[in-house]
Amino acid sequence: MRTALITALVATLIGTAAHAHDPSFDRIPPQTREELIAAGKRVHGGFGTLVALGIRIGTDAAERLGAGPREVDVTYFDSPAAPCACIVDGITVATAASPGQRTLRIAPEPAGYGLLARVVIRHRRTGRAVEAAVPLEVLPGMSEVNAREEGVRWAYVMHADRDEHFTLTDLPAKP
Repeated sequence: MRTALITALVATLIGTAAHAHDPSFDRIPPQTREELIAAGKRVHGGFGTLVALGIRIGTDAAERLGAGPREVDVTYFDSPAAPCACIVDGITVATAASPGQRTLRIAPEPAGYGLLARVVIRHRRTGRAVEAAVPLEVLPGMSEVNAREEGVRWAYVMHADRDEHFTLTDLPAKP
């Protein structure tokens, strides 16, 4: 009886693990366009231009800071005008920062006048930081492109000049 119970438990766990495997998380953070889109869909529940924008912000910030996965601390400031905090889910995908690791938080203060989002991304080891500011003016274009397929949404964000969608400013380092 005990052996049968253990065998059933092991079979259940193996079956659950097999069904739970998500190839978009084979590498953290995901690397290819397809992996990033799949991870964005998995984390956010869908993949739109604002999730892609979060991936772009997280990737650009990590590159500027010389930070690898799980090496940044993120504070996200949302706007009441935002449909939801989609951008922060993209940042999670790009940087592997997370509330569970206490490396990502949504601030209670709003992003600021005229902003859809403001994000402070700090390298945990060096203290260097950048601030991304996303103006409200990007929202109509992002919404319009969301009616198109995922590849078009991706290209709209990733192939545009950064300044079309956000600014990235260096902040003073903190020890």
